[in-house]
Amino acid sequence: MNRVLVTGAAGFIGSTLVDRLLATGREVLGVDSFTSYYARELKEQNLSEATGHKGFRLVEGDLLDLDLGPLLAETDAVVHLAAEPGVRSSWGENFPRYLRRNVEVTQRLLEALAQAGLKRLVFASSSSVYGSAGEGPVSEEAPKLPASPYGFTKLAAEELVHLYRRQSDLPVTMLRYFTVYGPRQRPEMALARFISAATSGERIEVFGTGEQVREMTYVGDVVEATVAALEAPVGTYNVGGGSRASVNELVDHVRRALGTEVSVRNLPPVAGDVRSTWADPTRSREVLGFEPQVGLEEGIGAQVEWTLRTRLAPGSARN
Repeated sequence: MNRVLVTGAAGFIGSTLVDRLLATGREVLGVDSFTSYYARELKEQNLSEATGHKGFRLVEGDLLDLDLGPLLAETDAVVHLAAEPGVRSSWGENFPRYLRRNVEVTQRLLEALAQAGLKRLVFASSSSVYGSAGEGPVSEEAPKLPASPYGFTKLAAEELVHLYRRQSDLPVTMLRYFTVYGPRQRPEMALARFISAATSGERIEVFGTGEQVREMTYVGDVVEATVAALEAPVGTYNVGGGSRASVNELVDHVRRALGTEVSVRNLPPVAGDVRSTWADPTRSREVLGFEPQVGLEEGIGAQVEWTLRTRLAPGSARN
């Protein structure tokens, strides 16, 4: 898989994957529409290393409008990361946008892939398809009970992937990422908000009681699992970091990483905010050979350090 097309290439996970693929000697074609979900300047900053690399080319455009045939002809494999993220904003009048960017985009890409004869598609799904975990880790066969419109659209996209895999014999691997964090994290995500508030001397805002528990997965580990999926047997795999913590514990990790006191303000709970996520890692360990390498303390420390460094950098979009 020497030539890889990455959709959502300027995003948090996408740009980190692009850098990793380039480091392995692969050629990367990045596609991104630079939606307004968060600042374009941050996304351009994410790609600052890749844009000077001779093995990278960026195509800006919407996957619903681009002529996909010529793009796919240049590649051996596709990693489809482009999506509209976020649980809180997926309710109400925003739902059509989630349908367009998570379901319709995936269908159009699958239709084009069915004609292209590619060797592999890796589709990025989400632990949101499961809803809340019970008393133990969830396997890939666990019931799918999404608790938000966002989770519903990711599950709908998964069903489209299954359909095209059966109908056109597409070689598709699906990865269900569990809460991803680390450098370049989207600014509305919990840890990014906590770190930003704490370093600005502001109160950290926590939705609900803060006792919600998340399986946290460092972005570098997610990327390693995704790279492995390009070569491993096709299938559906959980990608979890093996570190579980409550939201309140995450706040405490931020406090320790910064070496400062923080104050917390509890806000009303958010619709669709599940009580617990917990990945059964058996299949990804046995088939992908995936073992998380970065623990929570180290990973949050890296995100804090990156946040401070990019804020202080001359001309940074975070200044």
